[in-house]
Amino acid sequence: KTFFLSGLTAMEKKLAEYKCNTNEAIQLKLVRFPEDLEDENTTFNPEYSHQVFGDDEVAFGYKGLKILLYYIAGNLSTLFRIEYASKVNEKFDCVEADDVESKIREIIPPGFCTNTDDFVSLLEKEVNFKPFGMLLHTYSIHNEEAGEDITYHIYKADMTCPGFREYHERLQTFLMWFIETASFIDVDDERWNYFLVFEKYNKDGATLFATVGYMTVYNYYVYPDKTRPRVSQMLILPPFQGEGHGAQLLETVHRYYMSSPTVLDITAEDPSENYVKLRDFVLVKLCQDLLCFSPVKLMQGFSQEMVTEAQQKLKINKQHTRRVYEILRLRATNMSDAEQSRSYRLDVKRRLIGPYKKKQRELAKMRRCLRPEEMTNQLNQIDLNLQREQLEESFQQLVSDYRRVLERLAQA
Repeated sequence: KTFFLSGLTAMEKKLAEYKCNTNEAIQLKLVRFPEDLEDENTTFNPEYSHQVFGDDEVAFGYKGLKILLYYIAGNLSTLFRIEYASKVNEKFDCVEADDVESKIREIIPPGFCTNTDDFVSLLEKEVNFKPFGMLLHTYSIHNEEAGEDITYHIYKADMTCPGFREYHERLQTFLMWFIETASFIDVDDERWNYFLVFEKYNKDGATLFATVGYMTVYNYYVYPDKTRPRVSQMLILPPFQGEGHGAQLLETVHRYYMSSPTVLDITAEDPSENYVKLRDFVLVKLCQDLLCFSPVKLMQGFSQEMVTEAQQKLKINKQHTRRVYEILRLRATNMSDAEQSRSYRLDVKRRLIGPYKKKQRELAKMRRCLRPEEMTNQLNQIDLNLQREQLEESFQQLVSDYRRVLERLAQA
């Protein structure tokens, strides 16, 4: 028996060596030049792989596993290869390695290359790739490394653009690696709009386009004759993150819908923290010059005028307008003045306390229907001191987020 146990741990140790973290094993690239294939610096890894490889993000059965997913920078033609140093063998180890290939095949569309030569010959045709749809906006960003300004274009596309459906299938695979709760959308529903960011670059004297990121927006119908566009997914690919493309994209999308009389306002589905920060920045930038947000009016408190003007002119809904107001009021407030600072704090906390008050109204209702011993359980959950602490914490967190938005605005 003891022999069996020690044998088991040796076996377990051996098998443990065959576990690979899939976030490290998956190697992504956006390829412009053949030499990018060998260049370590062009490789990036997923943030998430749980949707494909399970919650522990592990592939079993390989040593030194590499899952190569290389994309041509523009049209995203794909190279998919698996490499490893060794693999468990069913005959000797009596265990089976995970079928990594079929897991990846489930999310990438067919028609990919499996060897480098085919991929490189596709790369030569990349000069024919042009962005899809209608050009909405052009901007440039100074690139330190290149020592020059790089130009970017934002396009609006839809499924009627030739080749776009296939391109979108390749593009959306990135969602799995970078959005925690990503899912693929039903592209046959015509109410989807697609907004794409491309970089212009030069190769052997020709102008080419590289995919930078994109956003999908769903147009909900609002009775009787309006729509409410809702941002569903937004992704700036990792090599381009932190350069300001997200803000350019979101502002362009807002401006696109602002010009439409049938749009009521723009919302977002289950936004991430990063998205909320980005949206705060873009909306404050759009709103800061509206008359209703003049310093005098900000000091008089949140008003219906702000709600109306932000919705009519900029298609911003009430909840988001309230945040814009709080950020702009913070900018107009001298926080080292006791009276001004107290007034600001009370104003924001009054909004933050809303959910707590709702809970207390629910408790009052319960009081009328519950037996006393059932009540104490419910009451213990809401301790007033705790509430005060939580409220203060939320307030401090909010103010520090708001300050970051204002800093970014000052630099913009």
